Amino acid sequence: MLIYRLLFILEGNINVGEIAKINHQMLRSLFMTITNANFDDWAIEQQIKKMIAIGNELKGNITPYDSRASMLLKAESIGVLATENEDIRSLRELIIYGLKGMAAYTEHALNIGKESKEIYEFTYEALALLDEANTSKYGNPEITKVNIGVGKNPAILISGHDLTDLEQLLDQTKGTGVDVYTHGEMLPGHYYPAFKQYDHFIGNYGGSWWKQVGEFESFNGPILFTTNCIVPPKSDEVIKRIFTTGSSGYPGCLHIMPDKDGKKDFSAIIEMAKTLPSPEEIETGSIVGGFAHNQVMALSEQVVGAVKSGAIKKFIVMAGCDGRMKSREYYTEFAEKLPKDTVILTAGCAKFRYNKLDLGDIGGIPRVLDAGQCNDSYSLAVIALKLKEVFGLDDVNELPIVYNIAWYEQKAVIVLLALLYLGVKNIHLGPTLPAFLSPNVANVLVNTFGIAGIGTAEDDIALLITN
Repeated sequence: MLIYRLLFILEGNINVGEIAKINHQMLRSLFMTITNANFDDWAIEQQIKKMIAIGNELKGNITPYDSRASMLLKAESIGVLATENEDIRSLRELIIYGLKGMAAYTEHALNIGKESKEIYEFTYEALALLDEANTSKYGNPEITKVNIGVGKNPAILISGHDLTDLEQLLDQTKGTGVDVYTHGEMLPGHYYPAFKQYDHFIGNYGGSWWKQVGEFESFNGPILFTTNCIVPPKSDEVIKRIFTTGSSGYPGCLHIMPDKDGKKDFSAIIEMAKTLPSPEEIETGSIVGGFAHNQVMALSEQVVGAVKSGAIKKFIVMAGCDGRMKSREYYTEFAEKLPKDTVILTAGCAKFRYNKLDLGDIGGIPRVLDAGQCNDSYSLAVIALKLKEVFGLDDVNELPIVYNIAWYEQKAVIVLLALLYLGVKNIHLGPTLPAFLSPNVANVLVNTFGIAGIGTAEDDIALLITN
């Protein structure tokens, strides 16, 4: 916040290039501290020192006579518990977690060459960019059947969210005899037309992020982490096969930095892959995804027709996060017990709770429509707003859409805040409500927006679907 205020005071006295560098470091600082992104104490310490140096340099550009800055340069107590009022503290944490999620999505967009002064200003001040960035570079996601088996070649597993890293890895592995598989939130990379040219882009290996401890053992080859969702490995052998880049980091793992043009050298990963066995097969078959807003709108006549005929009675938005807690089995049970005339709209790793279930289709429309990564929750909002327009409704809450969303970390918070901004009400959130919500703030969300927790699968189906 201090850096933002100093930038405001010095506007016009700092060149655009320097401001851009500071903006990028701000994003990096927020993203590095998101859940399961960076476990490297040294890297975080260096980032803190870097931001302190930036603040000191900016302070050095202010004259002692600048009255606007005099109060800003005084040290203040910091830390979450420094705020005694729990409601103010709760609201502040809600905003900060949302900003961490926004920083993650903004950095994804920046890596594809898209950025916005307004988003930087909002992020600093409060301290659907990414969708346009992804599709303008890689094409609109298409309905795609993704292989979940394995081939015979040595391979690299890429995890996280950064599509530019995926693109560079695929380019550098062409003709090397090394295959590439996605893991976790990188699964939707298969939906983009630009990546379908690579014959060695074989499929997706494993399931949700929290299963990586076992799945990385059986994959055998090196793993590249591009963003968050690292789980501390149990063995040194796996640590030696993990590489990190971007905002991710883990002690003992080689971190790959870009050159001045943003290019990354993945040759060390490729050479390691050549020396290791091919992946062990842990499942076979395929899963279908690629139902972002552009693809769903291309099927709009079919979808709208199914709704008008009664073939589809209700859509259930089940986006969000997955986790290892047993209570999250609720989402698998909920999906299994849904009436056959319902369709699940999903994005994010929450889909791994049900995207391999045999739920069938409705007139050729799959009953699980996967829009992509968690940032592609934007697509679900676009679909809802478009359906509202098609049906001539005044309120998005009049649509046959209900929301049963799983949350885990900060990026889910910014998705929730975006839905509230759009006026969506009666969202069910689980398995538990965020712990940083004080009772009074939780009551405001409940009373104003109808936010609620979850119960049993049977009770919630009766409440959300059949009533």
